[in-house]
Amino acid sequence: MSGQNSLFRLKDFGVSVWCDELSRDMIRGGGLSKLIDEKAVVGVTSNPSIFQKALSEGNAYDADVEKLAASGKSTEAIFDALAIEDIREACGVLRPVYDATGGEDGYVSIEVLPSLAGDTEGTVAEAARYHREIAQPNLMVKIPATPAGIPAIRRMIAGGKSINITLIFSVDRYAEVAEAYLSGLEEFVGNGGDPRPVASVASFFVSRIDTEADKRIDAALAAESDPERRRRLESLKGKIAVANAKLAFAKFREVFSGPRWEALAAKGARVQRCLWASTSTKNKAYSDILYVQELIGGPAVNTMPIKTMEAYLDHGRPEETITRGVDEARRQIAALAEFGIDYHDITDNFSESDGVRKFEESYRELLAGLESKRRQDAGVASRR
Repeated sequence: MSGQNSLFRLKDFGVSVWCDELSRDMIRGGGLSKLIDEKAVVGVTSNPSIFQKALSEGNAYDADVEKLAASGKSTEAIFDALAIEDIREACGVLRPVYDATGGEDGYVSIEVLPSLAGDTEGTVAEAARYHREIAQPNLMVKIPATPAGIPAIRRMIAGGKSINITLIFSVDRYAEVAEAYLSGLEEFVGNGGDPRPVASVASFFVSRIDTEADKRIDAALAAESDPERRRRLESLKGKIAVANAKLAFAKFREVFSGPRWEALAAKGARVQRCLWASTSTKNKAYSDILYVQELIGGPAVNTMPIKTMEAYLDHGRPEETITRGVDEARRQIAALAEFGIDYHDITDNFSESDGVRKFEESYRELLAGLESKRRQDAGVASRR
């Protein structure tokens, strides 16, 4: 397909397309290569939910599950082995992209266990293990932007490792993430390290902000009778996530400018790009490409499920949008307080704790599904 389709044209505005899906069938069956060739995909992210979906569909993992179970490995160890193999192979598929872009893109992300979200030392150990065992230059390890995750991020960057910071919701927390990146780079460079191979993205979970904000707006509407106030409340629905992302991008431009950043850039350091995650539209009343179309501008990454990519190919309009209406975004967020809706509670408190909880639930579901498959395979083996 022509490199001029709408997904390829996003790169003209500084946006890299990453895929928010991964499976062994995609890697070995050529699906991932096809996404690179036809849908402009230059990176892949993974998490427990993505692995659970992959494990539950088809039988690509059955032989390895049976073999690993027969060797006495626990369910957790089986998942670890399967995930590491998938990520290593995906890194191989994307390595030509990494080389062609000089390390700007071509990354594959694997996430530390959700149970480590409150454990700095455990996170550092797990992230270091993934980098050591997968041993690919285009690997990014995902660390959540929790209070315990921030120092782990800094330490990994200071050690010269590429990190995808996940579960970011608030602009204030993003400022802490960016500081961890900058100070980690400064330590690394100060110790004689070359920053050029070190890459990082700051992943904002976009649609989840609207899901929670809309819920609170609906509650406020139920208690509001004044027509004008109701109209203003209604006008905020489906707007807060994009507004929040626009303010985050404005903060990105502020952080990665000025003498401090220029000193690092002069040594070859890369900016820590914003990555727009959770970009599938949850509310069917909204455009199915809302969190792509309204967040165009860069340098940045948009990680999309395949269904969202196909929708954007069909009716996306590549044009700079993320720098438009920033003042309006501030007004929209400020207006929430007028109706008793706490924006900071949505972004700083609820969303982070809810995000960690959902990742823990996904991991438990993944292990349960894998345990079921392990027992099924063991039963088949015993009957042979």
